Amino acid sequence: MTSKEKCLLICRLLSDKKAGDIVYIDVAEKTSLCDYFIVCSGRSSTQVKSLAENLEEKLEKEYGEMPRRREGVREGRWAVVDYADVIVHIFSDEERDFYNLERLWEDGKNIVRYTD
Repeated sequence: MTSKEKCLLICRLLSDKKAGDIVYIDVAEKTSLCDYFIVCSGRSSTQVKSLAENLEEKLEKEYGEMPRRREGVREGRWAVVDYADVIVHIFSDEERDFYNLERLWEDGKNIVRYTD
C-alpha cells in the first residue's frame, strides 16, 4: 500500500470511531521523518486512548501493519502512533488547541481536512 493509501485508510478508521476534526498533512517534501502527519481529536482522555488502541488493533489484524513506535497512549492527552511513512497524532481538544501542530505546516497547500 502506498503512503497516501495508508494515510487515507487511517483517516477512515479514525473517522469510523468518531475522531474529531481529522486533517492530514503532506510533509514528504518538507521532512525526511515521514510522508504524512495525521492530526485528530478525541473529546476525552478515554476517547484518545480508545482511538489509538483501536487503530493499532485494526491495522495489525486486518492489514498486517504494526506501529514502529507509540507514545502517550496511556496518558490519553496526546497519543502518537508511528507507522513509518505516516505518523498519527491524536490529541485531547485542550492539548490540540495548546500545541496547534497544524500551524507549523500552515503553508496551506499541504493540509487537507478529511471528510468521509
